Amino acid sequence: MPKILGESLAAHREQVRAKVFEAMRTLLYTRGFDGITLTSVATAAGVGRTAIYNHFPDREALLVAFVEHETSLYVQRLQSALSGVTDPVEALAVFVRMHLEVLAARHMPPGEKLNAVLSPEAYSQMSDHVAPITSELRTILAQGMSAGQMTSADINALIPMIMGALAAAGDIDVEAAVGFILRATGVRRP
Repeated sequence: MPKILGESLAAHREQVRAKVFEAMRTLLYTRGFDGITLTSVATAAGVGRTAIYNHFPDREALLVAFVEHETSLYVQRLQSALSGVTDPVEALAVFVRMHLEVLAARHMPPGEKLNAVLSPEAYSQMSDHVAPITSELRTILAQGMSAGQMTSADINALIPMIMGALAAAGDIDVEAAVGFILRATGVRRP
């Protein structure tokens, strides 16, 4: 009989998932997705090889769950950081800073790009997890335009441009990126 962690089966499952996600984070950013197996994740997490299959049927399912988990944590941090900000321009600056901070810490894993190694369904599921992040950006832009602090524009067109610029930013000066995005949305600061 396997050892149960925690005080209940639900607590056990949560603790196992936390250990698996921590191992996944380390392995993903050191080996890349194409360099990991469920067995290597289970070993790194200190859980039984067969136990991991009780949670994830394959490594794509593990990656999708991991991305969902990481995105959820990021959205909570973002919402917390934005909760006291009432100025849409400052909210956009906070959004840009946080996004670049996360990209710097969670750089693209080594190996092939994920869209080349995942099934279209798994890649689509991962992409769906970006929706809460872009929803925050949509709200910030709408408030800025409504307040006349940002140039009125098609928000649906602006979001992919802003997200693309942030994804391509690399190791640039964060404040330079903030200034670029603010200018791109029509904000003029003295």
